[in-house]
Amino acid sequence: MKNILARAPILAPLLFVAACNTTSGGPTSTGSISVTADKVLQKGTASWYGPGFHGRRTASGERFNALAMTAAHRSLPFGTKVRVVNEKNGRSVVVRVNDRGPFSRHRIIDLAKGPAQELGLTSTGTAYVSLHRID
Repeated sequence: MKNILARAPILAPLLFVAACNTTSGGPTSTGSISVTADKVLQKGTASWYGPGFHGRRTASGERFNALAMTAAHRSLPFGTKVRVVNEKNGRSVVVRVNDRGPFSRHRIIDLAKGPAQELGLTSTGTAYVSLHRID
């Protein structure tokens, strides 16, 4: 208890900021994950896949089309539309989640070759991106 009281002057401003970041519906999106349109869901590394998978079944059951505007995400529901923005060049695409992945631990999304080409990441293989949910 003594330790908490000693930190009270430090915690008070933080508690005030947290209280200001709430609405009648609950806390607003202040972290790296959100479900509101045009708010950043996640930021991190995107990669692309396609060769060897074209025509195979995705986790959602549909056939994978390497040129379709689709993507693999670990947890977003199938059918979720996400705007992916390449933070380096500003290009963006809207993709639909229809598969699970990426299986590389440090990546947040795998794009089909089509959207990866539009974002300009097929030559480098990966890019730093932000994900924005489309309602």
